[in-house]
Amino acid sequence: MSVISEITFRLSRHRRSASRARAVLHAVLGDWGAGRELLEAAELVLSELVTNALRVPVPSDRQVGVRIAHSATGGMLRLEVSDAGDGRPEIQKPEAEDTHGRGLQIVDALTDNWGVSPRPGGIGKTMWADLKAPELVPVPRTREAAAVTVTKGLSVRVGQQWRTVRSVGTDRYAAGGLAVVLGLDEGPPLRVPAATALVVRGWSEDRGDTGQEA
Repeated sequence: MSVISEITFRLSRHRRSASRARAVLHAVLGDWGAGRELLEAAELVLSELVTNALRVPVPSDRQVGVRIAHSATGGMLRLEVSDAGDGRPEIQKPEAEDTHGRGLQIVDALTDNWGVSPRPGGIGKTMWADLKAPELVPVPRTREAAAVTVTKGLSVRVGQQWRTVRSVGTDRYAAGGLAVVLGLDEGPPLRVPAATALVVRGWSEDRGDTGQEA
């Protein structure tokens, strides 16, 4: 898969992590010019993949890895979710009254292709799904992005200056909202609500994430 744009991040094993993954995906695909149909399908697919990963019986400190990528070849959007568990999830055939077991049915119905692969460079597996997305375009070098999508190595504009992000953390406001705390190469950390739009550059460059392995 020839990637022109991608973002990776990690999720803690928490019930709110699926909603956080959807928020990040919504922000990223919005910046990439996704239409409503693709956005809704991709959000549902990613939510199912993350939910499955969070149910894997592994220690609570093992994180879930997420990768969102757009391919220049064939115009495909790839969603990947990695966890430290064994096994190969398969499509279930739940009874009509069952309330669980339909996640992979949804993934199969909404995607062009999906599968499970060994996790590169670590234990566990990666579930991936491809959706046709010919309308997506490369991310511009400088653009606005939600604070929750900013990762280490990017540069953000603070006032009239550009600052490189050295670390990324989260915190909670007293009222309960999520805050993103960006450690910068100069000056104090930048602490803003997760949905705050920041002017960012360097988005298209390859970059790694900090944090514990999935």
